[in-house]
Amino acid sequence: MQTVFALVDCNNFYASCEKLFRPDLKHTPVVVLSNNDGCVVARSKEVKALGLKMAVPVFQIQDEIRKHGIVCFSSNYALYADLSNRVMTIIEEEAPRVEVYSIDEAFMDLTGVDHVVDLLTFGKQVKAKVDKWTGIAVGIGIAPTKTLAKLANHAAKKYPATGSVVNLMDSDRQRRLMALVDVSDVWGVGRRTTEKLRAKGIHTALDLADANPKEIRAGFSVVLERTVRELNGVSCLDLESIRPTKQQIICSRSFGHKVTDKQALREAIAKYTTRAAEKLRGEQRLCRVVSVFVRTSPFIPSEPQYSQTQSAELPSPTDDTRDLLEVTDAIFQQLYKEGFRYAKAGVMLADFYEHGDVQEDLFRPSTNKANSKALMGVVDKINHSGLGNVFFASQGVSAQWSMKREYLSPAYTTRWEELPKVF
Repeated sequence: MQTVFALVDCNNFYASCEKLFRPDLKHTPVVVLSNNDGCVVARSKEVKALGLKMAVPVFQIQDEIRKHGIVCFSSNYALYADLSNRVMTIIEEEAPRVEVYSIDEAFMDLTGVDHVVDLLTFGKQVKAKVDKWTGIAVGIGIAPTKTLAKLANHAAKKYPATGSVVNLMDSDRQRRLMALVDVSDVWGVGRRTTEKLRAKGIHTALDLADANPKEIRAGFSVVLERTVRELNGVSCLDLESIRPTKQQIICSRSFGHKVTDKQALREAIAKYTTRAAEKLRGEQRLCRVVSVFVRTSPFIPSEPQYSQTQSAELPSPTDDTRDLLEVTDAIFQQLYKEGFRYAKAGVMLADFYEHGDVQEDLFRPSTNKANSKALMGVVDKINHSGLGNVFFASQGVSAQWSMKREYLSPAYTTRWEELPKVF
């Protein structure tokens, strides 16, 4: 039986999330900014039509913002994560196997679905359901391989006549589309690879599909050889229906302004430690190695520079925030130096273990705190409920080092007090 994949991709996801609760901005150009409101990380279709590029610093486009009435938003991660979860839940109800590829993309396994319903009809039904139930528009590309599904999704977004759903199961249609697609738009083909391919006369996706797989492997890599085979309808990439276990967890942010106060920097480290520990418990893992880093801004060379990282190994793996706070605070005390304007800090957890797989030291008393699992479970439950927040005193009560987020929209879907009001 021939494999069938569908890639469901949310259109301009961050910008769409911001517009969803602001119907007055339906046709208004909108950009979403990176941490500390620094650069453009998402654009609505209206902004793309104006020719503004991704990653451009916002201070460089102030004239365009005023001229075209562009509305700016700070990144609202809580809103995006919640709406992503709603979209993915719907997708998972429609297919037996789903791989959530990113916050706004998911692959569906539709193998055999065409025995029951036409694939194009099915794709339109999924799109309509996601649109109706969440308000987020999606594009859907259907093809016999994941790489071709990516191309089909590209066409679904680029050509309005498709209705945002493209069925690319037919080989003739595949070749016609590939002839129109630049090789740089093929999934997994980066800038340097594109330059090397063009030097060999490979300019379009069709040129790459017609290349000799063995020569591509010898001249590039086995990964690009798989891409060539996928472009020819040979499925080499299966769904990863079980998310790979993370090898490390990093929690860090650039500060909204330079930090010179030791206690403020210490509180930031505590905050990042708490967040990293929460993520660790979400992965259902324990960690043994903890690292902390602090650094000044490399973009201000006229100022004294300092960048340092230190790690420590715990006596036994843990996911208890209290254990991790003790270690990161001890590392911080060794790292900190007076006289610097700190721009960024962070915490990294590594060397993960599964619960029950830890070999205790026979000659060392256990360092595990009593009722640790129950206590951390209660803390996480309260913090995830949206009804309250439990935090550790070492995090402080006034985060003066917080990110700059002057254009932050309300948490429409995760905080009762910020629900939209209709009068």
